[in-house]
Amino acid sequence: MAAMEKQRDKAKADFFRMIRWIVAIGVVMAGGAILYLALTGELYLHLVIATLGGVFFSVLLGCGLMAASFYSDKSGHDQVVTDATERPTRPD
Repeated sequence: MAAMEKQRDKAKADFFRMIRWIVAIGVVMAGGAILYLALTGELYLHLVIATLGGVFFSVLLGCGLMAASFYSDKSGHDQVVTDATERPTRPD
């Protein structure tokens, strides 16, 4: 197996590990938001659904995009693009 493939496999494993943590944190944050709302007032079905969706998906989107940028860097995709766009230097 080539070094680049090993690097991509490790990056993919790291990415999925981060995604599992992000989902767990999203669930905890959404639960905390519902708990806060329950302690400060009356809960309505639409309020609960909107809060769960808003908090969970905001955490998932923000952290997921950051995880995707880390994956791109660790897997070597960024370097491939950098190498493809560099101009060769002219010999003097």
